[in-house]
Amino acid sequence: MRGRSFGATPVALALIALILAACASQPKPAPAPLPSAPERLPAPPAEARASRPPSPNAPSPTGPEAAARFLPLTALRGWEAEDHAAALAVFRETCGAARDPGLAQACRDARALGPLDRQQSRRFLEARFRAEAAHGEGVLTAYFAPEYPARHAPDDEFSAPVRPRPADLGDTTAQPYLDRTAIEALPPGKPLAWMRPEDLFFLQVQGSGVLTFEDGGRMKALYAGNNGRPFVGIANPMRDKGLLAPDNVSADSIRAWLSAHRGPDAAAIMRLDPRYAFFRLGPDDGKPPVGSANLPLPAGRALAVDPAYHQMGELYWIDAGAPILAGAFPTYRRLALALDTGGAIKGDVRADLFVGAGAVAGAEAGRVRHTLKLYRLVPKDAP
Repeated sequence: MRGRSFGATPVALALIALILAACASQPKPAPAPLPSAPERLPAPPAEARASRPPSPNAPSPTGPEAAARFLPLTALRGWEAEDHAAALAVFRETCGAARDPGLAQACRDARALGPLDRQQSRRFLEARFRAEAAHGEGVLTAYFAPEYPARHAPDDEFSAPVRPRPADLGDTTAQPYLDRTAIEALPPGKPLAWMRPEDLFFLQVQGSGVLTFEDGGRMKALYAGNNGRPFVGIANPMRDKGLLAPDNVSADSIRAWLSAHRGPDAAAIMRLDPRYAFFRLGPDDGKPPVGSANLPLPAGRALAVDPAYHQMGELYWIDAGAPILAGAFPTYRRLALALDTGGAIKGDVRADLFVGAGAVAGAEAGRVRHTLKLYRLVPKDAP
């Protein structure tokens, strides 16, 4: 995704994304490698993002072939238990991002009707949409809007400088900048703030966050660029070194280990990831984060997806189960919209669910790694 942030420039925020290795969309993985989740990296600007490739099956199938391709919404697992009114309300709020003509028309119709109750919403959805299954199984992870303590001056605990974008940072796609180890060896210069090292590491992988200072002040740390080095997840190395249990490589457990081993041991683990992000500060306006579709992200209903396969504003049914991390919710079955992107969210059946803000959302996000079946909701009058 594009430098997604809390309001101004969309930048990603995901705790699970934090330190976990990037996952491509593919059939359900074998036990190794273990929990990898998406890094929240900047995506190209909107005009440069690719839309979903056209289907190779043209003209569209009809008769039995169409029946095999599409499902009624009532056939979706978990459809009966869905809060259809809440789902349709979020669709009305965010469907302006849709570029597909049929979806845009459904958007206008839903907005013209105004709020509907649960049964009315269900009837509208079932009358207007059918489900198209993506091929195979993939991975669902989650992210959230975090907040970290910070200081205006360093001390033994808050020893990591939040660095602004260097003046000599050029086109890192052509020539990568210094790696994490080299940057951390430089004098801090004029840092924007000071953080705990593990919190800064998480912030860099997420892309943005809110900083709370000792005087009660709050500022948003907004993504301002990176050094162009590849992201390397630290979850699998920590598992392989026996630092964490195989079924407990969650964001919370990783952060707890880094905090407990703050100093040379934690620094050595974090330096396995050569990527380094820079920031700028902005006022905390209290608004929810904005995704790559330039819309606020509704908690529990917004997906980050691969723009090579999915268009912003598309409507999906997610059916995710079989979690591999301890303490995870057993299933996620609901309507959600493609409103964001992530640099490590790759493939057709790959999604990152925004679950909200705060500590509770963070604990949930850090435990989401579920086997995903994904269904695109297609307007019935579409070819």
